[in-house]
Amino acid sequence: MCWLCDAKSTLSAPTGSLDEGQAGPWSPRRGFLLAGAAVATGLASATAQAQVDVGEASALRNLVPAEELESAARQQYGEMLEQARAKGALAPDQHPQLQRLRQIARRLIPYTAPWNSRSRGWQWEVNLIGNPQVNAFCMPGGKICFYTGILDKLKLGDDEAAMVMGHEMAHALREHARERLAKTQATSLGLTLGARLLGLGQLGEVAADLGTQLLSLKYSRDDETEADLVGLELGARGAYDPQASVSLWRKMMAANGRGGPGFLSTHPSGPNRIQELQDNLPRVMPLYQQARG
Repeated sequence: MCWLCDAKSTLSAPTGSLDEGQAGPWSPRRGFLLAGAAVATGLASATAQAQVDVGEASALRNLVPAEELESAARQQYGEMLEQARAKGALAPDQHPQLQRLRQIARRLIPYTAPWNSRSRGWQWEVNLIGNPQVNAFCMPGGKICFYTGILDKLKLGDDEAAMVMGHEMAHALREHARERLAKTQATSLGLTLGARLLGLGQLGEVAADLGTQLLSLKYSRDDETEADLVGLELGARGAYDPQASVSLWRKMMAANGRGGPGFLSTHPSGPNRIQELQDNLPRVMPLYQQARG
């Protein structure tokens, strides 16, 4: 549900200015760094046994250097925030909805390391942009953004918002963007086995220029299933009710039927999406119950 192409297209569209009178004055801080939370508790959670089964991450992603892709993502994320700030649409730290999202992130991040060891070193950020579009995403390296539209139009409760965030974090943890870009680059460069051996450096050179593609990627249905299930487990471990994933997607489908969320164009949904979530609830409900104590 990162609905990345929507994020790109709406940056140039009018965004809703956030009420600073309600949210408080601008903070000089650009984002919210959550790496400390991951470091503090990541080791404790690293041995936790995964309850959902999504298999191994694709080895094809290794064709694109992770460090360079994450650097490109940081740059584009920063530019996006600057554009939003210039339009008066970037939420200040005191904004209640932003504080709510950051609290959700604090509870999910400690459980990310088992899904991607690189995430221990990510500088997680959570930001909120005043835009009526139904949209949220997490860029490589843990750069999270929500639009106010997804919170307001779908009237998301905390559990549902956590399912959205877990899903988006899962895309980054499973490196779906890296895999998509690797496939794109492999195709465009016409790689053969011999070219692969000789051309990895070329792929490395273009990785730094891939940032402009990060907001226009279209995920596959397999990517979406992985993100659904990993996000389901992240939410459950963070003490958010995984049953909210079902109510969330019912809201999504209803809104789409009304000509709503365009995110389904980049996050294709199979006919069995809700059923797959329901089938996996017994795997994660004990985690949720344990987390609640």
